[in-house]
Amino acid sequence: MASALSHPRFHNEESAFAHVESWLWPDGPVCPHCGVVGKAGRLKGKSVRPGLWKCYACRKQFTVRIGTVFEDSHCPLHIWLQAIHLIVSPKKGISTRQLQRTLKVGMKTAWFLGMRVREMMNQKRDPSSPPADGYGKVVDIDDTRVGLKAGTKVGSGSGHMNAVFSLVEPGGEVRSFHVPNVKA
Repeated sequence: MASALSHPRFHNEESAFAHVESWLWPDGPVCPHCGVVGKAGRLKGKSVRPGLWKCYACRKQFTVRIGTVFEDSHCPLHIWLQAIHLIVSPKKGISTRQLQRTLKVGMKTAWFLGMRVREMMNQKRDPSSPPADGYGKVVDIDDTRVGLKAGTKVGSGSGHMNAVFSLVEPGGEVRSFHVPNVKA
């Protein structure tokens, strides 16, 4: 039985670019500069870096890295894919030092990879956007009380709990808000 990390995309730069391109561009390469689909050609040659494309509509060069978490990084793409796999696979994550030892990279590189991947996984939304999946959708509503009122001494027995109101989309997202009371 082979390890998941034995796949060629984790060890070969061309295979890594092919994997990410097939995932991000299922309908063909998309130019990040002008947005044209399918009017680009792969540049080839000894001095050309892997994964380089040229858009024939706007005449600019690009790779699959532009506009993604991989942009502005000198780390090879196959190392990025290994880092993503190592960070998201364990139930409790992985430390920077463990990532450093496993990938055989410097501590700063391991920290950079870990922070970028964790930031990519952090799904922050605009608080002014509609609740859960939009208006007219089904959501469950619940409230609870959390924490103590500011200034209350722990163990005094007279603590006040803050009300938190939550919208839960079945099988999806949860949005929670602090509310002054839950009487309405």
